[in-house]
Amino acid sequence: MSESAATTHSASKTRKVPRILVLGGGYVGLYTAMQIRKRMGRREVAIVVVDPRSYMTYQPFLPEAAAGSIEPRHVVAPHRRLLRGCTVLSGRVSGLDHAERKASITPVEGEPYEVSYDHVVVALGAVARVLPIPGLAENGIGFKQIEEAIALRNQVLNKMDVAASTWDPELRKRMLTFTFVGGGFAGIEAIAEVEDMARHACKDFDSIRQEDLRFVLIEGAHRILPELGDELGGYALEQLRARGIEVKLNTFLSSAEDGRIVCSDGEEFVSDTLVWTAGVKANPVLAETDLPLDKAGRVRALPTLQVATEDGEIVDGAWVAGDCAAVPDLSTDEPDKFCAPTAQHAVRQARHLGDNIVRFLSDEPVVEYSHQNMGTVASLGLYKGVAQIQGIKFRGPIAWFMHRTYHMWAMPSVNRKARILLDWTTALLFNREMVALGSLQSPREAFITAATSKKPGEQKAGAGTT
Repeated sequence: MSESAATTHSASKTRKVPRILVLGGGYVGLYTAMQIRKRMGRREVAIVVVDPRSYMTYQPFLPEAAAGSIEPRHVVAPHRRLLRGCTVLSGRVSGLDHAERKASITPVEGEPYEVSYDHVVVALGAVARVLPIPGLAENGIGFKQIEEAIALRNQVLNKMDVAASTWDPELRKRMLTFTFVGGGFAGIEAIAEVEDMARHACKDFDSIRQEDLRFVLIEGAHRILPELGDELGGYALEQLRARGIEVKLNTFLSSAEDGRIVCSDGEEFVSDTLVWTAGVKANPVLAETDLPLDKAGRVRALPTLQVATEDGEIVDGAWVAGDCAAVPDLSTDEPDKFCAPTAQHAVRQARHLGDNIVRFLSDEPVVEYSHQNMGTVASLGLYKGVAQIQGIKFRGPIAWFMHRTYHMWAMPSVNRKARILLDWTTALLFNREMVALGSLQSPREAFITAATSKKPGEQKAGAGTT
């Protein structure tokens, strides 16, 4: 081997492989890591993904999972199966010192530790924007994770089971009243799908009629589904009200203590079920980093998805996308407009971000992200929906079919697509499964009861003691 060849071989062996740390395993984290790994091997780049969950939840399918149209396990994408060749850490990001290129990780169990990196992808997404309303934190259910969708389904069906077994009219009314707060996509799709399921479940109850169910939607604005415009939003409102759903516009939740719902318009009623879908906010952990944030707590970004200061100066080695990023929207001429926090943007930004990181590591120029909104779809229950595609408006079964088709296409992996398709086919042929598995929330209850109950001999002895 010549001297020059030996030198080259030695340099290649000692050359450091850059490490990319991906904070968050949602849409952006998963798709970014997959895109980079698809284009670069382990010898070219090391990828570490950090998330407290071992899977990505495809949130647009949560309403159907809650309604029993899709098996809950099928709306999540397992990280370790999809991220072959990446290191997956189960833990929460508790801090980031980008100046030192270190992130603080708090694992599910054990002591916190630090992970060093060369490039960081901030994909922490958003969390529920919970307001300081009395009783909300104690009694409310969120709707951003699959666990919450399962809990809501069990809650509704379990309340129907219990209500069918009591003769107290006030208690029945309380149990059969279901309250949702928030008239955006999450709230509308959730109440529409769950109401559809609950009314269908009434067929299995001798003592519960459809008229006994009460569904209430509380929305602070003067309309619902504002992204769809006045026409389709108005159509959705008419459809919900025609089904008996009470939609209270220009109304806010004032209190929810002890199951008593108090509205800003003065109305009060009791409800054992309260679902909160009234908006999101950037992940609060971003405040524990040294990255530049805007007034809304989002990381400032350039159209290239590189983190930048308020003056537009690039923060070397930092990238961001998704709900926690303030990404300029280049598809419009409106100044200071940012990309909406939608799954459509998140998935496309993630793939674009992965490509840009590959370009950067390959000493190629990065490209700005620009995407014209293809349209918007929303489900209003089985065979019901609204959609606006390229300016064309659709209603009813056609819109519902478009909703399912688009999200089927966006769902990662052929495995999950096939399973969801089978779920839909099974539900079509044999109806949805209407069984409440409320014991999932407390699986050890029966065991604890058996362990703490007295033996027959002990009870007898106790009864004869004076």
